[in-house]
Amino acid sequence: MKTIVMLSDGMADEPVESFGGKTPMEYAKTPTLDHLAKLSEIGMVQTIPEGMAPGSDVANLSVIGYDPGLYYTGRSPLEALSIGADMGSDDVALRCNLVTLSEGDVSYEDRTMVDHSASEITTEEAGLLLSDLKREFESETCHFYTGTSYRHCIVWNGGEVLHFTPPHDILEQKIGGYLPENEMFLNMQIQSYEILKNHPVNQKRRAAGLNPANSLWFWGAGTKPKFPPFRDKYHKKGVMISAVDLLKGIAVGIGLDNKNVEGATGGLGTNYEGKAQAAVDALLEEQYDFAYIHLEAPDEMGHQGSARKKAEAIHRMDTRILAPLLRQMDASGENYRILVLPDHPTPVRLRTHTGDPVPYLLYDSVNPQKHDWNYNEREAKESENRIDHGWKLMDYLFRN
Repeated sequence: MKTIVMLSDGMADEPVESFGGKTPMEYAKTPTLDHLAKLSEIGMVQTIPEGMAPGSDVANLSVIGYDPGLYYTGRSPLEALSIGADMGSDDVALRCNLVTLSEGDVSYEDRTMVDHSASEITTEEAGLLLSDLKREFESETCHFYTGTSYRHCIVWNGGEVLHFTPPHDILEQKIGGYLPENEMFLNMQIQSYEILKNHPVNQKRRAAGLNPANSLWFWGAGTKPKFPPFRDKYHKKGVMISAVDLLKGIAVGIGLDNKNVEGATGGLGTNYEGKAQAAVDALLEEQYDFAYIHLEAPDEMGHQGSARKKAEAIHRMDTRILAPLLRQMDASGENYRILVLPDHPTPVRLRTHTGDPVPYLLYDSVNPQKHDWNYNEREAKESENRIDHGWKLMDYLFRN
């Protein structure tokens, strides 16, 4: 039995007025899911434990079978694992975003958080900016590591786990009430604006109509995590297929192999077909038992506040990942199960995450069901199927 998770990040949402009161999941054209739902169990699952922040870090740990209450130590340490950061047991890792703050002749604290991703800056452009910032800020105790797009990391040797605010939580808000209390990190953020505001990379981005990456923003502090290996827990050889460092880091931490896909960006223009084929190759040619396919695009479109683009991301997931994946799995004759779900909601109205339950779909090729429902938030809730602890999903998925 082969097993697949299709994790569509931030896909769950609220009814959208411009969609006639439908959510992006309901509004999107999803012929594959419409067919699959009739043969599947659907329901709701609580991926975010009570009292924990509704981040993709906590949610994906939960979905992949690790109780965040036991194993979560912070977001950035997971990303640091992916980047290959040198991190000891007494060190603290922090996520380091390249963000867009409002410009003009005002003090740093009076600026507004315009874009947490700087128009999804390319990794190449980000590398040029980080190179200059490293020369200014790197020290014997603070080390910068370049990640992907706007997502980067700093390791603070012998540091403290301090509170920082995620930039996507304060979009369109003044930043003054959310700045670091630690003087070192506050000064780095303030000085980074002066270094980056007229940087040649940002001059070119403005000329192209793109947001400048004009400030660092620190958040997600934590210490190095320790996980029991996935293969010991579930007796499955697994692979992670994702464009983002967080998921790759989770894979490193729990012992899944990472499979890189050319053209996978974490944005709307990612290589959907490449993700599908990578999973097929892993399961049918490379003797893997389990594939975790992560798609970032719906979450990014939620943060951008674009219901139309979010629905388009869901449509592309359906027609360009699920359709070719299931077609090849069916043709192979292999028995398989597939779990489709988001990790958390990212409502376009809020442009940030919530900790509400999310809808799941579970299909078993050996025991197809017969229903008259579709897969979306409303009908999953009406099914009355509910899993109260997301970290128990893997046990449910792998049950005999």
